[in-house]
Amino acid sequence: MNGESERRFTRGLVEVRAAGESVRTIGGYAAKFNTLSRNLGGFVERIDPGFFAKSEGDGWPEAMARYNHDDNMLLGTTGAGTLRLATDGTGLDYSVDVPAARGDVYELVQRGDVQRSSFAFYTFEDDWAMTEQGFPVRTLLSGQLVDVAPVNTPAYLDTSSGLRSLAERAGAELAEVRSAAEAGHLEKFVEQPKNPVVVDVHMDASVVGREVQRTLMALKTSPRGQGDTHPRLAIRQRRAALMQRRTF
Repeated sequence: MNGESERRFTRGLVEVRAAGESVRTIGGYAAKFNTLSRNLGGFVERIDPGFFAKSEGDGWPEAMARYNHDDNMLLGTTGAGTLRLATDGTGLDYSVDVPAARGDVYELVQRGDVQRSSFAFYTFEDDWAMTEQGFPVRTLLSGQLVDVAPVNTPAYLDTSSGLRSLAERAGAELAEVRSAAEAGHLEKFVEQPKNPVVVDVHMDASVVGREVQRTLMALKTSPRGQGDTHPRLAIRQRRAALMQRRTF
């Protein structure tokens, strides 16, 4: 198991689910399966539907809900039944009964000031492959849930754990892998799969942009490209092909 906890944010919204004098509930999807993340710094990531299987099978031991992952902003726990977790075909769904002392968090969600969710986890197993477009993708296969969190700072945090996993897998130095990530050349550490990962409209815009740049460079360097008077058409066709892919 990776000794460092990681955090990821989802594009799903956190919402008010129940309101009353005694119970005020918020919730949403803390994680979504088989959806590519945005560029994490040289690679993208997706969550396998079985990632939470062990945690779920064990009854979500010691899982918590905390505002912005703050230790001092506890919202609920599975042990007390104030936090309820479940997985479905979309991802990891949570509902938490917000305590009276955290009424401000409930109000922020109700007003729409806080709209995103996040989860913290330990990784037991992951896998690395390449997309059809030659971009490294990390798949989270199994792990342990630490907490779920409504957040107002939806930005990916340090991804050193992911890069450390790739370095160990490739038998390379972490510093070398980090340098490659900064240069956008992690593909040399990833074994080329027989069946590359196929992505569609969920692909991060920066990945699509990178493919467009590759197409443009190919047009400039190929004999045909040097005399091609319609490079924009080729780029539009390449972009359309990328965006028409079906998801996994």
